[in-house]
Amino acid sequence: STTDSIVTEKADFGVAFDGDFDRCFFFDHSGDFIPSEYMVGLLAEVFLNKEKGATIIHDPRVVWNTLDVVRKCGGKPVASKTGHAFVKAAMRKRDAVYGGEISAHHYFRDFAYCDSGIIPWLLVWECLSTSNLSLKDMIIERKSYFPSSGELNFTVPNATLCIERVQNHFASKAVLIDDLDGLSMFFEAWRFNLRKSNTEPLVRLNVETKGDNILLNERTEELKNLIKQA
Repeated sequence: STTDSIVTEKADFGVAFDGDFDRCFFFDHSGDFIPSEYMVGLLAEVFLNKEKGATIIHDPRVVWNTLDVVRKCGGKPVASKTGHAFVKAAMRKRDAVYGGEISAHHYFRDFAYCDSGIIPWLLVWECLSTSNLSLKDMIIERKSYFPSSGELNFTVPNATLCIERVQNHFASKAVLIDDLDGLSMFFEAWRFNLRKSNTEPLVRLNVETKGDNILLNERTEELKNLIKQA
């Protein structure tokens, strides 16, 4: 496996591609998988260091780390509906230098706004070559600032009713409700996105908090129970 090979070879990091090489998944030198929302933030920072004030497109499933990184680097974060057609259109409209999804799709203005698995690998390699930090060091602080659940999938009899039930349950407590892509509900210290699969009878859940793993686990379990009752 990738993890075993990284440890055996004492590699600085590991990369796994999907079948058509348009997605790129990263592992640190310990063999630990790095969730792609943190890689989106890292790549956004790489581009903002090269192009001050640039626009970065991101999907709405997991957002807080990306928003924090982009704003601190002086960039303009813009959310787009999930999917390559939507991300590419948003990038062209905004002249965005980079776009990233938590599915490990990364899009580049200088690559005709298309996604590539090879370019992120080379950029991370370059980044590590010019830094004294390991990939683990680059990401660990970001993970502690904005921990996330990872995408959880649930088979439900009626996805629309399931999402309505969840929205009604939390509606009175939400600071912001966004329907750009499925249901996103923001609260003071946590948020979630719940959306229907485009191709299967599934709903997909992502939960994140502001630095609170206990709250993350509590809210994720609460949402799991709600979804399973739907």
